[in-house]
This record gives sequence, C-alpha cells and structure tokens, in this order.
Amino acid sequence: MTYKTVMVNLALDRANDARLEIAGQLVERFNAHAIGIAAGEFSPPLYFTTGEQAQQIIDQGRAAIKNRVAEVEAQFRAAMQNRAAAVEWRSAEDFPTRFVIQHARAADIMVVGGEAGEALADPFTETNPNDLVMQLGRPALVVPDSCNWLDLRSVLIAWKDTPEARRAIVDAMPILRQAKNVAVLEIIEQEPNRLAALSGIRDVAVWLSRHGVVASEQVPAEKGNAAEQIERIASEVGAGVVVAGAYGHSRLREWVFGGVTRRLLNPSDRCSLLSR
Repeated sequence: MTYKTVMVNLALDRANDARLEIAGQLVERFNAHAIGIAAGEFSPPLYFTTGEQAQQIIDQGRAAIKNRVAEVEAQFRAAMQNRAAAVEWRSAEDFPTRFVIQHARAADIMVVGGEAGEALADPFTETNPNDLVMQLGRPALVVPDSCNWLDLRSVLIAWKDTPEARRAIVDAMPILRQAKNVAVLEIIEQEPNRLAALSGIRDVAVWLSRHGVVASEQVPAEKGNAAEQIERIASEVGAGVVVAGAYGHSRLREWVFGGVTRRLLNPSDRCSLLSR
C-alpha cells in the first residue's frame, strides 16, 4: 500500500501554510497526485432586509466567497508546483464539511488542520475536524498551525485493541515504512490488564515486522491518564507523528470524544494520523 492521492482541505478564514507544506512533503515522498479542496457558503446577516438591498448583500457575500476560494486555489497550486505528480482542484459554493466528506472518496489520505483553539469553527467557511475524522472513511493527517516539517524520524502508535486502532495502523503503513523509529504504546486502565496489553502489542509488533516495520513496545507501569501519558511519551521519543484510532459517538448531532482523541485533534507541535 502507498498513498497515490493526497487531498488537502483548505480553510477560507484561517492560514493554510502548515497543511500545504505538509501535504507538499507527502506528495513528494510518495510521488502522489495532489488534490486541493475548499468550499464556502454565504452566511446570511442576522438582521432582516428585503428587495434590492437584500439581493445586493447576497451578491456581495457570494462574490467574497468566490474570490477567497480563488485565492486559496492559487496558494494550493503554488505550494504543489514541482512537487506533485499531478495537481487537481475541487471547490464549490457549499458547506465545507459536507463537501469535503463527499469528495474524500477520491483520496488515500486527507490533510486537515486541527481545531481552532477555543473558538468554534465557522461552518460556512471551515470544516469541522471532529466531523471529518468521524465521517471521512479515510485517514486524516491533522496538522497543527505551527508545523512545517513531516518529521518521520520517530512515529508513535497509540495502540488500543479496537477496530479503529487496527484500521489506523493499516492506513498509516506507508508512513510507518518510511519512519526511522516506530514505537507501539498501550496505556493500561487497570493492573490486571497489563499482561494482556503486553501480549497484545507483541502481536502488533510482530505483525508490523512482517510488513517491513521494526517497532519497539511500551506498556508503562502508570495506569490511566492516557492523553497525558501519550503526550509525555511522544515527547520523550521525539515523535513527529502519533498514529491512533479515533473514538467517539454521536449525541444530538455533536461528536463527543474521549480525552485522547480530543488531544490528537488539537495537536501542539506534531501531526496526528487518525482513522475511524
């Protein structure tokens, strides 16, 4: 398996430099086809107006979205110049999350930005990374705004014996094969689970070795606090990417995540590869 098509999701109201740089490095590494994608929908004003004035407001708003999409397309094409095997652009006047999820079928991996800090993403101009990860059906490489290098000297697999984690390491295989050092980590919740965890990650390490990936194994003695422990160990091993399954469920149309997934959706200084 390799990444033949890398899709990068671009925002209309945030800087895209980091995700464009990481996407460019991905397409170079894998000689991949690059697809840039963006969408925006005019957000109607909160006040009420009618007639010619209302139509003027709508026309101006739609023109602003169209102009911003054109600017983002130009940024994408400039960033991929002399990097991608081929370049393609997709855009629409639509809600970004819906549009990107629909077109994810064309990609092997999607490069996305992380959560916008404490601020809520504007659904008219920016995708919701929570919804993307849960509905893409493709691995999402979450890139923090501070990142400018896809550092594969060390990759950490945050393992949990679930379908999501099993899918994540398969989806990450092209990256794992290029990494210099790979570690498989499991955080135990209760002491009786420690032997089972050791046996489980041994199976994972052996499976990886059969695919040409040599991985070390870690089951820390400390129990619980999985998000904090993963962050600490990722820093200790110098991980440039953390690979994990994404866990959550739907409640009142909002995605509710555990602490690990929430932390990885808002990475500070390294990328997260998440699969659902």
